[in-house]
Amino acid sequence: MLVSTADRLRVMLVTLLLFFAVTGELKAVAVVANLTLAQAQTAQNQKDEADRLNKQGIQQYSRGQFQEALATFQQALDIQKQIGDRSGVGATLNNIGLVYSRLGQYSKALEHYQQALAISQQINDQTGEGITFNNIGDIYSSQGKYPKALEYFQKALDIQQQTNDRYGIGATLNNIGLIYSRLGQYPKALDYYQQALAIRQQIGDRSGEGITLNNIGRIYESQEQYSKALEYYQQALAIYQQIGDPSVEGSILNNIGFIYFSQRQYPKALDYYQQALAIHQQIGDPFGVGTTLNNIGGNYDSQGQYLKALDYYQQALAIRQQIGDRSGEGITLNNIGRVYSALKKYADAERNLVAAIEIWESLRSGLSDQSKIFIFDTQEFTYRNMQVALVAQQKTNQALEVAERGRAKAFIELIVSKHNPESLQKKFNINLEQIKQIAQTQNASVVEYSIVSDKDLYIWVVQPTGKVEFRSIDLKKSLNIPLAKLVTSSRESIGVRGSASIEIERIVDAAEQKNRLQQLHKLLIDPIADILPKDPDSHVIFIPQGQLFLVPFAALQDANGKYLIEKHTILTAPAIQVLDLTHQQRLKPRPADLQAALVVGNPTMPKVTTKLGDPPQQLSNLAGAETEANEVAKIFKTQAFTKNQAIKAKILPKLSQARIIHLATHGLLDDFKGLGVPGAVALAPSGNGELNDGLLTANEILDLKLNADLVVLSACDTGRGEITGDGVIGLSRSLITAGTPSVIVSLWSVPDAPTAELMTEFYRNWQQGKLNKAQALRQAMLTTMKQHPNPKSWAAFTLIGEAK
Repeated sequence: MLVSTADRLRVMLVTLLLFFAVTGELKAVAVVANLTLAQAQTAQNQKDEADRLNKQGIQQYSRGQFQEALATFQQALDIQKQIGDRSGVGATLNNIGLVYSRLGQYSKALEHYQQALAISQQINDQTGEGITFNNIGDIYSSQGKYPKALEYFQKALDIQQQTNDRYGIGATLNNIGLIYSRLGQYPKALDYYQQALAIRQQIGDRSGEGITLNNIGRIYESQEQYSKALEYYQQALAIYQQIGDPSVEGSILNNIGFIYFSQRQYPKALDYYQQALAIHQQIGDPFGVGTTLNNIGGNYDSQGQYLKALDYYQQALAIRQQIGDRSGEGITLNNIGRVYSALKKYADAERNLVAAIEIWESLRSGLSDQSKIFIFDTQEFTYRNMQVALVAQQKTNQALEVAERGRAKAFIELIVSKHNPESLQKKFNINLEQIKQIAQTQNASVVEYSIVSDKDLYIWVVQPTGKVEFRSIDLKKSLNIPLAKLVTSSRESIGVRGSASIEIERIVDAAEQKNRLQQLHKLLIDPIADILPKDPDSHVIFIPQGQLFLVPFAALQDANGKYLIEKHTILTAPAIQVLDLTHQQRLKPRPADLQAALVVGNPTMPKVTTKLGDPPQQLSNLAGAETEANEVAKIFKTQAFTKNQAIKAKILPKLSQARIIHLATHGLLDDFKGLGVPGAVALAPSGNGELNDGLLTANEILDLKLNADLVVLSACDTGRGEITGDGVIGLSRSLITAGTPSVIVSLWSVPDAPTAELMTEFYRNWQQGKLNKAQALRQAMLTTMKQHPNPKSWAAFTLIGEAK
């Protein structure tokens, strides 16, 4: 507790005044009373002086005169301590913390914020408490400690909303938006920024308005909407040039420079970067200097001036390491690694890229599943650069380890957190021996693809014997169109249509279809055909990446027109390590009283709204799915749940009580809950009037504990979802996380008749006990293609996970 000299003097004078009044010494009373009044006037004068100094310090801070601001704030603090102005002490400690934060001295800033917080809490100053929570959150945000930052921002927001502190609410909403932007969750970030902007404009907070306009510009920049980004940056720049805040002006100039850089207008970009650098150096802003030096390095890097680029990157790295800017350090280390690769100094590249990866993985620690997914999308380029550096050194096995390390990481940690949480402290970095062991346990040839750039595709084949083969494909020489476009056109050639609510029939051009499917075969299969098993019952597990998740591997055709499914038994998985986890799930004990099967087909379809404010759309009836469900139910000697019997509330508890789950209904790709987990299965609505009543979402499935050996989603597009660096985020991911070792999903909507035939054939084959799931699915495809030769009718389904 602070007790000032002024407080002690005041107490002493009051004590003397009482003493002389009691003893009747009136002259003494008058003298002491005058002294008391003079002391009070002096205290007020000193308080006014401290307030003046604080205002002066704020002006110096805004002009980027950080050392001068520190000295001024310290003078104010000394006066406030002397006169016992505890509220003022708290405010000035906050101001000093802001200066240290801007200088990159985060531990000193945090120390002052903690002192300010203690005072605010002692004197019940909720406004000061909210401000300090926000400032502490900003420190953790700058250090890349995003969960902790969000925790403090939420504390600040709760207080500010209680006290109707609109200035504080605007600042905190902006800061929360910044966190989600750094995590790559741009729609969520934009929502917070728009809320902050509206408040800041309403209350006339010009400085705050400029900051938020700048942040919105960065969102559009990240989405490559450069003209829109430039519009927001120019608005922000005009505000800061008007109010005279060079620190923020420098950041905006940097951002404008990056727009021109992205448009390959390198001289113009350099001009803006140089303006920004001059400002940041003049005001002593190390964070801004580090960012700008890195950007100038990038400008030279893109023009092939690698030595010049390296010089700027090294300067940026030294500053970013000094101030503890971990995210910036990771970016610059990646850039240095890439330049060393361009200079063919691959060992140096490897060293820097390893350091960058270590930083990325430390930053992801403690984040939520969705945040890990989104932040990885902003970091995966480092794993690709690392593979290139390793392959150039003939370290192809180590490159495979990095390829695995850089995929499905959030998925793997999500499964472990649900089923084996005590292992969460371990590092899940799989090594070559473990990869070989998984291939042996699966008794399969595992094929992993890695798209390392728009011109290079790497392929590894890990055989069950432990032998590892590597192939590198030059995409520029192999293709005359981008890989993603080839995948899309191959699907279109099959006649793939849209989602459940949009029926789009395509005319199939047989020649075009064969050409596209043979192109994909030539690219993805021909380079490894000689090392794939000759026995068609032997398993081949494909580990795709990016757009390759949408490839119908079963339908790829060789030069003789033979489909891949005719030669191999095919499975897929998002990562080799996921295969190990699904294997463990298959071996776990299950309740003895499970029902043989839960079969659902053609429930009474709900109305769905994919976007707030849009009118609900009625999903179409699936008469064929009902027939399919009844046929499947007969195989398992049970009754299918159809129409109104398939109410979500009724089906939900049964999901954990079945050994096999078969859902013949619509699958949808949208993120209905806005939680970043797209995908839903349509069940019958309960009629409670809730939005999207009847949809079983991927996020709800995550919360289930499933005991099923197999889940079949016989619905359109159930194998699709949002493709990220972590794999496909959708229904299959949620089902495996919930405990299912094997999932069959579709890559597009299949016509009713062939779907019913394929599914009944699959279950009959599997039930006989001679074939495992993958072999049974292969035989069902071969049987179905005899009656329905178009791949659209039989090639959509893929088995993810365990074959047995």
